[in-house]
Amino acid sequence: MRAVVVGGGIAGPATAMALQAVGIEPLLLDANPADRGEVGSWLTIAANGVAALDAIGALEQVRGLGVPTDRNVMVSASGRTLGVIPLGAAREDGTVALSFKRTRLAAALTDLARQRGIEVRSQSRVTSASTDDRGASVTLESGETIAGDLVIGADGINSVVRSAIDPQAPTRRYMGLANFGGITESTALAASLEPGAWRLVFGRRAFFGALPTPAGDVVWFANVPRQPVSRQERATTPPAVWQALLADLAAADPGPFHDLITTGRLELAGDNTYDLPHVPTWHRGRLGLVGDAIHAPAPSSGQGASMALEDAVVLASCLHTETTPERAFTTFEEQRRRRVERIVAEGARSSSSKTAGSMQRIVQDAILRIVFQRIATRDTQAWITDHRATLPAGVTPP
Repeated sequence: MRAVVVGGGIAGPATAMALQAVGIEPLLLDANPADRGEVGSWLTIAANGVAALDAIGALEQVRGLGVPTDRNVMVSASGRTLGVIPLGAAREDGTVALSFKRTRLAAALTDLARQRGIEVRSQSRVTSASTDDRGASVTLESGETIAGDLVIGADGINSVVRSAIDPQAPTRRYMGLANFGGITESTALAASLEPGAWRLVFGRRAFFGALPTPAGDVVWFANVPRQPVSRQERATTPPAVWQALLADLAAADPGPFHDLITTGRLELAGDNTYDLPHVPTWHRGRLGLVGDAIHAPAPSSGQGASMALEDAVVLASCLHTETTPERAFTTFEEQRRRRVERIVAEGARSSSSKTAGSMQRIVQDAILRIVFQRIATRDTQAWITDHRATLPAGVTPP
């Protein structure tokens, strides 16, 4: 069986490697160039995502790119700790959740897929997809058509394959936040932050996050409540202007963020934050979907990449055990829909707490302190982080 996997982020190469492990020949189509560059945001792979990386035999190869991160420390605008959210239990070997630069993790997974003999075609943008009784196919921007026994859309929140499955499928939803991110290298400010923890601050004018690295750098981000950043605004606003804006927003709060921003380097600017809460149709014929193409959570969930990695493992397992791709897609949806939509809903609630006005913030901080100390505990988060997606017994990746 041959599968055409559309999308070269994290879900795409992970799905390709999981399919290969169960005996399906994957072809991975990536719209991006082979060299993705170093700009962009960071993400955290929680314990459930780390387990999925291990299931496809990729954990050891990418572990060194990540920063061990076992908790989120939630802080009010006044600097008071509201609570601590654990990111899952450590593995037997001591491995905890890992934070990565998104482009580095995606590139490492794609390189690993190539090393395993999977064909990867870069700069191959898919413009349409179709299915019939014999299989499925995609058409590239170049006009070339590529056929397979099935097509899996791992092509993100703006999925072309989703539109081919259901032309009336819902589109992304703006969460009221623009995302910015950067890094401050070799800074003494790293010592003011807890190692192994994201410091997440509900600031007076924006939401901020920072993570110290073992190298003495600090990775940071800001979520700014505002209208969506237009393409023109993004293209015409110099990084220095964005950076000055962020520094001004951070100046209202105690803590290191003003200094981190003014002495750091901006790597992500004006990235509008979206989610995709409910997709009625996940598959049609020999066309199916994984990852953000069917359940994109707001970054607040901390689960987007982890859920995509789980999807890769579960879909490969379903294709291995079911008699037809159509039955496998149905089983996959039955196993995944309730879990992922619940996580997307949690992310939406978290994002709404970042957009509170100054008067709302006072009341909200009191409520959040109760939430984080009594509700967002290790036990209550276990349904998310303790989940383990595994390949069928006897199946091991190369």
